[in-house]
Amino acid sequence: MKFSKKGDRGFTSLLGGQRIPKSGPRPEAYGTLDEASSALGIARASAIRSKTKEILLSIQKDLIILGAELATAAEDVEKSPHQIKTKDVERLERLIEELQTDMVMGKEFILPGETLASAAIDLGRTIVRRAERMALRLVQEKIVTNGEVLRFLNRLADVLFTLARYEEDRGKPCTPSS
Repeated sequence: MKFSKKGDRGFTSLLGGQRIPKSGPRPEAYGTLDEASSALGIARASAIRSKTKEILLSIQKDLIILGAELATAAEDVEKSPHQIKTKDVERLERLIEELQTDMVMGKEFILPGETLASAAIDLGRTIVRRAERMALRLVQEKIVTNGEVLRFLNRLADVLFTLARYEEDRGKPCTPSS
């Protein structure tokens, strides 16, 4: 492996080559997406249902595209093939509906941990929620102009909640008093 050593001074490159601090809001956001993908990788490796594995792999690929979009300077985004679009949000909405036809969603509070896979999916969901808050900051500061990014992350967290329940077949609903 060749070491570039370009990041040794705390800077990283965007996909267009621009150098920015590693502590900036962009690397924080796309690094958080990478963290979510890692948690979802654990979920995929431990999932029992093949449909869960397929969905998680697809989501991990989506997170790469989204991460690439967040790692692209605003002036370069339109030229980039890496963009979240309305169709991506709509695909997640259809996925939620499809999963819910195969199960009954409870109204109880959920305590993650019925299965290893569902717990890892729930962990991924909470990391996606953190990424969503970071992406909101990027949008508010006009660093990111694609409003579909926020819609996508919001729907993705909903998909992951539903997918965790699907994978565990709802398990035993847990309320704070039980």
